[in-house]
Amino acid sequence: MQKSIMNIKNVIALTSYALMVLIFAACDKGSSPTSDNTNNGNNSHSSITLAEVLAGNKKDHEDLDDYTWDSRQAVQIVLNGSEINESSDNVTVNGSQATITSPGNYVLSGSLTDGQIVVNTTDENTVRLILNGVTINNSKNSAIYIASAKKVVIILEGSTVNNITDGSSYVYASADITEPDAAIFSKSDLSIYGSGTLNVYGNYNDGIASKDGLIIKSGNINVSSVDDGMIGKDYLIVKSGTVTVTSTGDGLRSDNSDDASRGYINIESGIVDITSASDAIDAQTDAVISSGEINITSGGGSGKKVGSNTSAKAIKGTVCAVIDNGTFSINSADDAVHSNGVVVINNGTFAISSGDDGVHADSILSINGGNITISKCFEGLESKTININDGNIHITASDDGINGAGGNDGSGAGGWPGGMPAPGNYNLYISGGYISVNTTGDGLDINGSIEMSAGTVIIHGPTVNNESPIDYDVSFKMTGGLIAAAGSSGMAQAPSTNSTQYSLLITFGSVNFSGTLFHIQNAEGNDILTFAPAKTYQSVAFCSPELIKDSSYDIFLGGSSTGIAVDGLYEGGVYSGGTKYKTFTVSGIVTTIRN
Repeated sequence: MQKSIMNIKNVIALTSYALMVLIFAACDKGSSPTSDNTNNGNNSHSSITLAEVLAGNKKDHEDLDDYTWDSRQAVQIVLNGSEINESSDNVTVNGSQATITSPGNYVLSGSLTDGQIVVNTTDENTVRLILNGVTINNSKNSAIYIASAKKVVIILEGSTVNNITDGSSYVYASADITEPDAAIFSKSDLSIYGSGTLNVYGNYNDGIASKDGLIIKSGNINVSSVDDGMIGKDYLIVKSGTVTVTSTGDGLRSDNSDDASRGYINIESGIVDITSASDAIDAQTDAVISSGEINITSGGGSGKKVGSNTSAKAIKGTVCAVIDNGTFSINSADDAVHSNGVVVINNGTFAISSGDDGVHADSILSINGGNITISKCFEGLESKTININDGNIHITASDDGINGAGGNDGSGAGGWPGGMPAPGNYNLYISGGYISVNTTGDGLDINGSIEMSAGTVIIHGPTVNNESPIDYDVSFKMTGGLIAAAGSSGMAQAPSTNSTQYSLLITFGSVNFSGTLFHIQNAEGNDILTFAPAKTYQSVAFCSPELIKDSSYDIFLGGSSTGIAVDGLYEGGVYSGGTKYKTFTVSGIVTTIRN
């Protein structure tokens, strides 16, 4: 099965939909992304790039000449209250409605109290609507309606402010007609470009909607809507600019019920601020982010609860979510980053507060870099298979810090009584990085196996005996790196005996107060570990290359250190003033001390 999983990368260009099928087929057969007992962070999904994912999506509609035009050949359309003035055979005026019937460049200026701009042409060339400080209101329909065109580019003239507003109820020609349904509505590919400002108020349904592709090339775009903010049926791409969306539905959405291979969202750069009642970024296939500043509040934030039929995730790519870089500030009632398939984080800076999971993938979650701080969540990282190859990760969780369990949010997956998945082929691979976990539930909870070859893991908690700092069902093979885990003793575990690196598991007869130093030094008096757990603790699991077979070590409790503590782990300095608790000799892979 290893070979078939590796082949996914070779066929990823087929389509993201095909990738999803292959991933789920592999999972359904109960296979692991690595079928052997080694892992160097190089399994088939640990380093998927944004470019690889985009290769599986159809080309967007952008051309280099979309954003250049000859202003001398532009048609002037002047809006004056209830009147429209123009002087071109390519524009038909009927009262307060102007219909553009041929491609070309059209400059709109002035204000329309209650009217509409329509584009309706079958020509293959591009229509450009150049907004030069316009206000367009329509009380009964879309303010800008692109009924037919090959491609339309809306250009925002520099230093102008343009306001587009529809009404709270629409009047259609017959009961079976349901479109248009957005303040700016396009049945064709649509791009928005310029240095001006566009304010869109979607009072009936959506703010900006395209039935094909939607590209935000640049501009200052502000959308407020009673349902979704911005929709691109085939794709929604933000190349740059400043985009602010406030919506009662989704913020940015892309889905295509007619073509399951389409419906992706790509943010290349820019500033994107979203406040949404439902999902902030919702892609039917892939959510891919190259860079940018992304600020999201979804579902009212992490202090809110969402219903069982409500999705209020911050970033959701149903097939996959791939993040290459960027700065993210996320406050979500639901998962902060989510996929029903694969999540890959290659870099970026994340400040996450979530009412559910910090980062969740049903199938595979890979973190290859970045600074990720999850200050509030139910579970920090969750997936059937988790690969941590690099990065600086801090997790504060009300349940598990890192949870290896497949399915929809783990606790909803079938298996054991209570909905917990039965032990099996769930895996956590750590081959680098720095991970600090402060948890009420298990620190690491893997319903299968853990393999660690490098990196640092620090765990504070839990304090109750039905949870454990380290909890695995099959094995924890540790061949490199450092782990220090302090918490309750009822279910405490250390790395397993199939490890090649030596470890210690000590359980105390009574609880030690939080902040009480746990110190190990060798027979020569050299510091091996000085650790200040952030919670009360009755067990410590420690594994490090510093533990050497047949060597003797002393354990001290209390005292102080002149070193610098980072997440409770001291570096440098001098330890003193503690009480000697125990002397032990490393005689096997796992040395256990129980009192």
